[in-house]
This record gives sequence, C-alpha cells and structure tokens, in this order.
Amino acid sequence: LALSAVLLTADAPGALAEEDVMPPFGDADNLAYAASLWEQMEGYRQWKLTTPVYKGASPHGAYLRMFSSYVTVGGVARPIVVKENFGGPDVTAETATAKPDEWLRAVTIMLQREAGYDDDNDNWFWVKYAPDGSVMSNPNGMKLAGRVAKGMPAGCISCHLSADDGDYLFFND
Repeated sequence: LALSAVLLTADAPGALAEEDVMPPFGDADNLAYAASLWEQMEGYRQWKLTTPVYKGASPHGAYLRMFSSYVTVGGVARPIVVKENFGGPDVTAETATAKPDEWLRAVTIMLQREAGYDDDNDNWFWVKYAPDGSVMSNPNGMKLAGRVAKGMPAGCISCHLSADDGDYLFFND
C-alpha cells in the first residue's frame, strides 16, 4: 500500500523526489556504474600515488594500502581513491606487502562523480568490492555501491563526514 501511495502521488505537487523513492545505493544503475568502474581500475597497483601498507581500523581492515589517481568512466576522467583492506588471523604489514592477494579481503573506493549526483556529500560514489571485483553486500543484503548509507547514522558517508576540512578524505588530514 505504501508503494501504491508513492506511485499515485508521483505527479502531485510536493511529491517525493526520485532520490527519496529510489534507494541511494545497491540499485541497478549504481551496480552498473560500479562494474564499469572496476574495469577502469585495472592495474591500480601500479598507480604512482600509493601508500605503503599501514595499520588500519574497523570497518576497513587490520592493514590498509591506498592508491589515488584519475579513471575515465563514461568518457569523463574522475578522481578516485582506492583502499585495499587486508585481514586474517596472522596478517602483518610485512605479510600484506609481500603477498597482498593472500591477505586482501576487500577493495573500497571513493570516486568523485559529476555535480548533481549527490551534492549533499560532495558527489562521492562509494563501492566495496570483493577481491574478484564483485560488489559486496551489507548484513541486510544491500549491495554496497552508490551513495552508501546516505542519511544513516553509520556507514561510509556518516564516517567520512568527520574528515578534516569537509573533504571526506582522511589520508590528507
């Protein structure tokens, strides 16, 4: 019934905007964009702007390594930050550096999209990939691609809102 009410009032004055009806993440459009993005990230470990493996924290992993560059998606170059998330019972910075594929648990990214994608949050697009490039899900089964956890008290956006200078980035603080 609630969906019927939304559909019936879609053309009415004061009707809900599309972003209020559509989920902010995990939908077909965001998943398609994430798939295209993964293809463009090929070879990211060779990008020049790279950190060494360093001590991480939840929710990302025991150890992390970041990469930054620009990728072209849909014909437009966009700034991107890629974070490799390493874990496992015996992982160390040294083991993750020596054999990253053995310890890699996830690849999380932030990519700045076009104006209007999510102006409230600097137009950042978020994805959590499994090491094979498939998009991972949260405990509720929602695929983690798009405006992940927008408006929620915990998650990508709410955490990164606390970065200094309001740029959503911690590594430059």
